[in-house]
Amino acid sequence: MAIIRLENVKKNYPLGKTQVQAVKGVSFEIAKGDFISIAGPSGSGKSTILNMIGCIDTPSEGIVEIDGVAISGMKDRDITNLRHRTLGFIFQSFNLIPVLNVFENIEFPLLLGDKPVPKAERREWVNFLIDEVGLSAWAKHRSNELSGGQRQRVAIARALATKPKIVLADEPTANLDSATGEAIIELMKRMNQELGTTFVFSTHDQKIVGIADHVIRLKDGLVSENYRQEGSAKDKPAKESGK
Repeated sequence: MAIIRLENVKKNYPLGKTQVQAVKGVSFEIAKGDFISIAGPSGSGKSTILNMIGCIDTPSEGIVEIDGVAISGMKDRDITNLRHRTLGFIFQSFNLIPVLNVFENIEFPLLLGDKPVPKAERREWVNFLIDEVGLSAWAKHRSNELSGGQRQRVAIARALATKPKIVLADEPTANLDSATGEAIIELMKRMNQELGTTFVFSTHDQKIVGIADHVIRLKDGLVSENYRQEGSAKDKPAKESGK
């Protein structure tokens, strides 16, 4: 069963008295546990699609289904709960809270929601994540004391804090040098394999495209290619997209 499904999705934005069609009728499915790249040039619609998958935006037409739930028509509270329970986010600008240290930034999502995680359980899980991303020696440091690569490692750990089924990453290596970006990609791939978390990237980075299980390429708001990489452990035909 697909963990993410888009069916004939369109997204329009007002521009003065006209409507700009950012996404023009996109259909695809993403399997649970995939490491997937949504690639394309600026203006192709990839960030718009990521925002709709992330329940940050809603389609003008069509169906966006997350973990079996169609988001259109959902109440704001239900969308917030779905986002908190199912989704983690990694941003190119890191979006860390500057007054909090590494431990506190990663812990923060666990303090939210209807049922905050008990303190002992939080501590154990956050320390595990800090160790996994290689920042044990930096747990008490604030973000302004970290390098860009270290900040992105914190962002990855924070995205995984609620044990989401899906992590969405918008250009996660854009602000990193090539060597650091490559290390971050390898870290995310390892977390994908160890935890079974589905990773979905919006990216220009060909290194992410090259390591992905499944690649969806966009052009002018439409899917131009939809394929699985040769040699992928999950190698199987991808559902073709409607245009």
